[in-house]
Amino acid sequence: MTILVLAALACALAYLALTARPASLLRTALKTASVALLAVEAAVQSGPLLLILALSLCALGDALLSRETIGTFMAGIGAFAAGHLVYIALFLTHPSSDTALILDKPGYAWTLVILGIVMATLLAPRAGDLRGPVLAYIPIILGMGITVLALPEAGTLRWALPAAMTFIASDLILATERFLLPPGHPALRLTPYLVWPLYWGAQFGFFLAFT
Repeated sequence: MTILVLAALACALAYLALTARPASLLRTALKTASVALLAVEAAVQSGPLLLILALSLCALGDALLSRETIGTFMAGIGAFAAGHLVYIALFLTHPSSDTALILDKPGYAWTLVILGIVMATLLAPRAGDLRGPVLAYIPIILGMGITVLALPEAGTLRWALPAAMTFIASDLILATERFLLPPGHPALRLTPYLVWPLYWGAQFGFFLAFT
Protein backbone atom coordinates (compact mmCIF):
# COMPACT_ATOMS: atom_id res chain seq x y z
CA MET A 1 0.00 0.00 0.00
CA THR A 2 1.11 3.56 -0.66
CA ILE A 3 1.76 6.15 2.02
CA LEU A 4 -1.51 7.95 1.28
CA VAL A 5 -3.54 4.75 1.50
CA LEU A 6 -1.83 3.84 4.78
CA ALA A 7 -2.58 7.34 6.06
CA ALA A 8 -6.25 6.92 5.03
CA LEU A 9 -6.39 3.58 6.87
CA ALA A 10 -4.77 5.13 9.95
CA CYS A 11 -7.35 7.94 9.96
CA ALA A 12 -10.17 5.42 9.54
CA LEU A 13 -8.94 3.36 12.48
CA ALA A 14 -8.44 6.45 14.64
CA TYR A 15 -11.94 7.65 13.78
CA LEU A 16 -13.39 4.26 14.75
CA ALA A 17 -12.30 4.94 18.32
CA LEU A 18 -14.17 8.27 18.24
CA THR A 19 -17.22 7.31 16.22
CA ALA A 20 -19.58 7.11 19.20
CA ARG A 21 -18.27 10.32 20.79
CA PRO A 22 -19.72 13.84 20.47
CA ALA A 23 -18.83 15.99 17.45
CA SER A 24 -15.41 17.62 17.53
CA LEU A 25 -12.91 19.12 15.11
CA LEU A 26 -10.60 16.10 15.52
CA ARG A 27 -13.46 13.71 14.82
CA THR A 28 -14.42 15.68 11.70
CA ALA A 29 -10.83 15.84 10.46
CA LEU A 30 -10.22 12.11 10.86
CA LYS A 31 -13.51 11.12 9.26
CA THR A 32 -13.04 13.43 6.30
CA ALA A 33 -9.37 12.56 5.74
CA SER A 34 -10.02 8.82 5.72
CA VAL A 35 -11.88 9.12 2.40
CA ALA A 36 -10.35 12.36 1.06
CA LEU A 37 -6.91 10.72 1.09
CA LEU A 38 -8.28 7.89 -1.07
CA ALA A 39 -9.48 10.53 -3.54
CA VAL A 40 -6.03 12.12 -3.57
CA GLU A 41 -4.36 8.76 -4.12
CA ALA A 42 -6.79 7.97 -6.93
CA ALA A 43 -5.75 11.23 -8.57
CA VAL A 44 -2.05 10.42 -8.06
CA GLN A 45 -2.62 7.07 -9.77
CA SER A 46 -4.47 8.80 -12.63
CA GLY A 47 -7.66 6.97 -11.71
CA PRO A 48 -10.98 7.75 -13.40
CA LEU A 49 -12.13 11.32 -12.83
CA LEU A 50 -15.57 10.03 -11.84
CA LEU A 51 -14.01 7.92 -9.07
CA ILE A 52 -12.07 10.92 -7.78
CA LEU A 53 -15.22 13.05 -7.83
CA ALA A 54 -17.34 10.41 -6.11
CA LEU A 55 -14.79 9.92 -3.32
CA SER A 56 -14.47 13.70 -2.92
CA LEU A 57 -18.23 14.18 -2.64
CA CYS A 58 -18.46 11.41 -0.06
CA ALA A 59 -15.58 12.99 1.90
CA LEU A 60 -17.56 16.23 1.90
CA GLY A 61 -20.59 14.27 3.09
CA ASP A 62 -18.49 12.80 5.90
CA ALA A 63 -17.40 16.28 6.99
CA LEU A 64 -21.00 17.48 7.06
CA LEU A 65 -22.48 14.45 8.82
CA SER A 66 -19.78 14.52 11.48
CA ARG A 67 -21.13 17.84 12.77
CA GLU A 68 -24.43 16.16 13.76
CA THR A 69 -26.88 19.02 13.25
CA ILE A 70 -30.08 18.84 11.21
CA GLY A 71 -28.74 21.32 8.67
CA THR A 72 -25.44 19.52 8.16
CA PHE A 73 -27.25 16.16 8.07
CA MET A 74 -29.44 17.33 5.20
CA ALA A 75 -26.45 18.79 3.37
CA GLY A 76 -24.54 15.57 4.01
CA ILE A 77 -27.33 13.49 2.50
CA GLY A 78 -27.17 15.75 -0.56
CA ALA A 79 -23.41 15.26 -0.88
CA PHE A 80 -23.72 11.49 -0.59
CA ALA A 81 -26.61 11.41 -3.06
CA ALA A 82 -24.44 13.31 -5.53
CA GLY A 83 -21.59 10.89 -4.83
CA HIS A 84 -23.82 7.89 -5.57
CA LEU A 85 -25.01 9.48 -8.81
CA VAL A 86 -21.38 9.88 -9.84
CA TYR A 87 -20.70 6.25 -8.93
CA ILE A 88 -23.65 5.25 -11.12
CA ALA A 89 -22.14 7.23 -13.98
CA LEU A 90 -18.77 5.57 -13.32
CA PHE A 91 -20.28 2.09 -13.46
CA LEU A 92 -22.29 2.71 -16.63
CA THR A 93 -19.54 4.49 -18.57
CA HIS A 94 -16.68 2.12 -17.72
CA PRO A 95 -15.25 0.47 -20.87
CA SER A 96 -16.11 -2.98 -19.48
CA SER A 97 -19.67 -2.02 -18.51
CA ASP A 98 -22.53 -4.00 -20.05
CA THR A 99 -26.06 -3.25 -18.84
CA ALA A 100 -27.16 -6.68 -20.08
CA LEU A 101 -25.20 -8.14 -17.14
CA ILE A 102 -27.77 -6.64 -14.77
CA LEU A 103 -30.32 -9.11 -16.09
CA ASP A 104 -27.99 -11.99 -15.20
CA LYS A 105 -28.57 -11.33 -11.48
CA PRO A 106 -32.30 -10.59 -11.14
CA GLY A 107 -32.24 -11.82 -7.54
CA TYR A 108 -29.86 -9.02 -6.49
CA ALA A 109 -31.86 -6.36 -8.29
CA TRP A 110 -35.26 -7.44 -6.98
CA THR A 111 -33.91 -7.85 -3.46
CA LEU A 112 -32.73 -4.24 -3.54
CA VAL A 113 -36.06 -3.02 -4.92
CA ILE A 114 -37.97 -4.83 -2.17
CA LEU A 115 -35.51 -3.55 0.44
CA GLY A 116 -36.08 -0.02 -0.79
CA ILE A 117 -39.85 -0.35 -0.52
CA VAL A 118 -39.61 -1.77 3.01
CA MET A 119 -37.21 0.93 4.19
CA ALA A 120 -39.27 3.73 2.64
CA THR A 121 -42.38 2.36 4.35
CA LEU A 122 -40.63 2.20 7.72
CA LEU A 123 -38.81 5.53 7.48
CA ALA A 124 -41.55 7.74 6.02
CA PRO A 125 -43.55 8.12 9.27
CA ARG A 126 -40.43 8.33 11.46
CA ALA A 127 -38.04 10.68 9.62
CA GLY A 128 -39.92 13.87 10.53
CA ASP A 129 -38.57 16.97 8.78
CA LEU A 130 -35.93 14.81 7.10
CA ARG A 131 -38.50 12.61 5.38
CA GLY A 132 -38.09 14.24 1.96
CA PRO A 133 -34.29 13.97 1.74
CA VAL A 134 -34.27 10.48 3.25
CA LEU A 135 -36.90 9.13 0.85
CA ALA A 136 -35.16 10.75 -2.13
CA TYR A 137 -31.85 9.18 -1.06
CA ILE A 138 -33.19 5.61 -0.99
CA PRO A 139 -33.68 5.10 -4.76
CA ILE A 140 -30.34 6.78 -5.48
CA ILE A 141 -28.27 4.45 -3.33
CA LEU A 142 -30.25 1.43 -4.49
CA GLY A 143 -29.71 2.58 -8.07
CA MET A 144 -25.99 2.50 -7.31
CA GLY A 145 -26.40 -1.04 -6.02
CA ILE A 146 -28.21 -2.14 -9.18
CA THR A 147 -26.04 -0.42 -11.78
CA VAL A 148 -22.86 -1.92 -10.30
CA LEU A 149 -24.15 -5.22 -11.68
CA ALA A 150 -23.26 -3.91 -15.15
CA LEU A 151 -19.58 -4.43 -14.33
CA PRO A 152 -17.96 -7.83 -14.92
CA GLU A 153 -16.61 -9.60 -11.85
CA ALA A 154 -13.11 -9.90 -13.26
CA GLY A 155 -9.76 -8.36 -12.37
CA THR A 156 -9.89 -5.48 -9.93
CA LEU A 157 -13.53 -4.81 -10.88
CA ARG A 158 -14.50 -7.83 -8.79
CA TRP A 159 -14.27 -5.50 -5.76
CA ALA A 160 -17.05 -3.23 -7.02
CA LEU A 161 -20.06 -5.44 -6.26
CA PRO A 162 -19.12 -6.31 -2.64
CA ALA A 163 -18.22 -2.64 -2.10
CA ALA A 164 -21.65 -1.53 -3.28
CA MET A 165 -23.44 -4.11 -1.12
CA THR A 166 -21.34 -3.13 1.89
CA PHE A 167 -22.15 0.54 1.30
CA ILE A 168 -25.87 -0.25 1.26
CA ALA A 169 -25.53 -2.32 4.44
CA SER A 170 -23.80 0.59 6.15
CA ASP A 171 -26.56 3.03 5.19
CA LEU A 172 -29.24 0.53 6.22
CA ILE A 173 -27.74 0.25 9.70
CA LEU A 174 -27.30 4.03 9.91
CA ALA A 175 -30.95 4.64 9.01
CA THR A 176 -32.05 2.05 11.56
CA GLU A 177 -29.85 3.67 14.20
CA ARG A 178 -31.06 7.20 13.54
CA PHE A 179 -34.75 6.71 12.84
CA LEU A 180 -36.00 3.27 13.89
CA LEU A 181 -34.34 2.35 17.20
CA PRO A 182 -35.72 4.06 20.32
CA PRO A 183 -33.36 6.06 22.56
CA GLY A 184 -31.46 3.83 24.94
CA HIS A 185 -31.86 0.71 22.83
CA PRO A 186 -28.97 -1.72 23.57
CA ALA A 187 -28.14 -2.00 19.86
CA LEU A 188 -27.16 1.68 19.79
CA ARG A 189 -23.99 0.80 21.68
CA LEU A 190 -22.95 -1.39 18.74
CA THR A 191 -24.27 0.28 15.59
CA PRO A 192 -21.61 3.04 15.30
CA TYR A 193 -18.91 0.37 15.27
CA LEU A 194 -20.69 -1.45 12.45
CA VAL A 195 -21.55 1.53 10.26
CA TRP A 196 -18.05 2.99 10.00
CA PRO A 197 -16.03 -0.14 9.07
CA LEU A 198 -18.67 -1.15 6.50
CA TYR A 199 -18.75 2.34 5.01
CA TRP A 200 -15.00 2.88 4.82
CA GLY A 201 -14.49 -0.65 3.57
CA ALA A 202 -16.95 0.10 0.77
CA GLN A 203 -15.06 3.22 -0.27
CA PHE A 204 -11.77 1.33 -0.17
CA GLY A 205 -13.38 -1.39 -2.26
CA PHE A 206 -14.35 1.10 -4.94
CA PHE A 207 -10.85 2.56 -4.81
CA LEU A 208 -9.37 -0.91 -5.37
CA ALA A 209 -11.81 -1.69 -8.15
CA PHE A 210 -10.97 1.33 -10.30
CA THR A 211 -7.29 2.10 -9.60
